[in-house]
Amino acid sequence: MAGNLDGDRALLAELCRQPVETEWLEFKENKAHPDDIGEYVSALANSAILAGRAHAYMVWGVRDSDHLVVGTKFFPETMRVGNEELISWLTRMLEPQVMFRFRTVDTGADITAVILEIDAARDRPVRFSGTEYVRVGTTKKKLAAHPELERELWRRFQREVFESGVALGRVREDQIFEHIDYVSYFDLLETPLPATRSGALEYLERDGIIARDTMGWGITNLGAVLFAKRITDIPAVARKQVRVVRYVGKSRVRAERSHDGVKGYATGFEGLIEYITSLLPREERIGPAFRSEEGVYPELAVRELVANMLIHQDFSITGAGPMVEIFDDRVEFTNPGAPLIDFRRFVDLPPRSRNESLASMMRRARIAEERGTGWDKIAAEVERAALPAPRIDVAERSTKAVMFAPKAFSSLSKSERTEVLYLHSALRFVSGEATTNSSVRERFGISPANSSQASRLLGEAVTSGLLVLEDPDVGAKARRYLPFWAKR
Repeated sequence: MAGNLDGDRALLAELCRQPVETEWLEFKENKAHPDDIGEYVSALANSAILAGRAHAYMVWGVRDSDHLVVGTKFFPETMRVGNEELISWLTRMLEPQVMFRFRTVDTGADITAVILEIDAARDRPVRFSGTEYVRVGTTKKKLAAHPELERELWRRFQREVFESGVALGRVREDQIFEHIDYVSYFDLLETPLPATRSGALEYLERDGIIARDTMGWGITNLGAVLFAKRITDIPAVARKQVRVVRYVGKSRVRAERSHDGVKGYATGFEGLIEYITSLLPREERIGPAFRSEEGVYPELAVRELVANMLIHQDFSITGAGPMVEIFDDRVEFTNPGAPLIDFRRFVDLPPRSRNESLASMMRRARIAEERGTGWDKIAAEVERAALPAPRIDVAERSTKAVMFAPKAFSSLSKSERTEVLYLHSALRFVSGEATTNSSVRERFGISPANSSQASRLLGEAVTSGLLVLEDPDVGAKARRYLPFWAKR
């Protein structure tokens, strides 16, 4: 897999200048058995983080004794394991998936070397075929045989965060400005654009958008996912682009339109919201003097749900990115990773994010609301628009928030009515108010003459366990209700 020729030659020269092999560097001439390569990927990825390196390298075509480039007969693009290509096979055998790339380097005089560049492990040890490996000095060993290294590895994982990892290394100054929309960065942060390139780099480095690398600069994951001009140009985060799909009807049988986001999350946020909004249904409203069209779904709620989807995703889950799916009766916002707090407590508990630097930057760019107010605003907008309560579906590797189109009270199921009451009570509780028969009538548009209907709904919610009586001893007319967790 050819890369930038001059850059790859420079990298090869830099690696050959290393006095000896290290925990993050291995030289070979021709030996390239698939299982051996897989074990080395595991060992080098795990050892790279122990050595504080963003990448590890395995090089074919270099003599180990004096690091002279002698050429190799190993060509990864032609190697197969059974009927499977080597790269596909390695990807399948490694868990969790780790970014690696082969670079074929033509050094001239018919001498070719191959560099395997491997990203450092991120949140847990990389294993090959079910076994974790590590480098002990310059030797590949099973990690289980070295508990002291395993303990240190987990300590490093606890300190390591996704945002500070390097998404694109060995980048020249001019390439930074090719990949990062620095004008958007300064505009969103309301900071004057520096007069010089070095001044701009200073800001970007201070905010963790870029970092100094072994050979020049590195664009961090934070910089790539937020401010990339084209996120697909940066392989490490390319699969984290946002996908928006509009379906025909209420199922996924037929997609009417599909679009993958191109820009980083911050740079492209307003465009993303505009695109989603353009696909959402609208309805005509007749006012006292004029008619107007308004979205069926409150735009503020859509903005907050998109921001939450981006900020709270688990970036360690590879091969999946945020997705917005639009149906005739609902909109689904899905992100990789389960939430760090109980979804029933989204309204009242402060959020916990895996990605604090990303969340902070999104707030500074005025994209996300102040800490802890996002779900309050979603709940308030849903109440204002008299929509059914959003549903949260939590799976092992994903979280989905579903916002539903308007639905007549008579069409709501018993569970849907209970969910509306739960969200209503949670919102009132964090505002310092209890839920009453009167507030429920107002929420559902029930006339005072039908207060018994509201009482029946409240009774159903109490039976479900989502609501509790504030004081069970008071009379029916004075009863006040709380979300289940408020009484604990």
